[in-house]
Amino acid sequence: MSVVDRQGLGPVLTVPNLISFARLLGVPLFMYLFLATDATGWAIGVLVVGGLSDWVDGFAARRLKQVSRLGELLDPLADRLYILATLFALTYENVVPWWFTIALLAREAVMVLCLVVLRILGHGPPPVHYVGKTATAVLLMGFPMMLLAKYSEAARPWAEPSGWALLWWGIVLYWLAAVFYFVQAGTHVRAGRAEAADAP
Repeated sequence: MSVVDRQGLGPVLTVPNLISFARLLGVPLFMYLFLATDATGWAIGVLVVGGLSDWVDGFAARRLKQVSRLGELLDPLADRLYILATLFALTYENVVPWWFTIALLAREAVMVLCLVVLRILGHGPPPVHYVGKTATAVLLMGFPMMLLAKYSEAARPWAEPSGWALLWWGIVLYWLAAVFYFVQAGTHVRAGRAEAADAP
């Protein structure tokens, strides 16, 4: 059973949306466990679950035919919050260097600018691209690897190179996805202008 809102967001209380809400709750839980307690193992576990569940809400939406506009907004929001919160925590604890953080934050700033321009021109955000989803999944696998390398002497020889390989792959795909979003945004704007020009 689902509840439908009155603002065009579609069904609210659906299985995929509840999964997305749970993922959002995982962000402050990770921050608390990692920064305010010594439960690093549990923090890594929360991060792993958050990363692995990245595809679950989308899969459930398609499988259960419960796709909604709210779900389309919650999923990338949860992804971004996981990445930004994890990036802040890992940079604060010197797990990843500042230059990596700046590279990711610069990409987010570019995306925000793109969305603001689209909003000013009367367009919504472009649909999530699979390259962006892949980049998010790769980054959310790389971060726990770096944590493991930092806090486990036994795992460091294999976790650190694996973590860096995933982070490099993830950041390249992340920027590539930004290029695709710009292309999509340009297509939306041109299509909107063409429709306006053809309108009587």
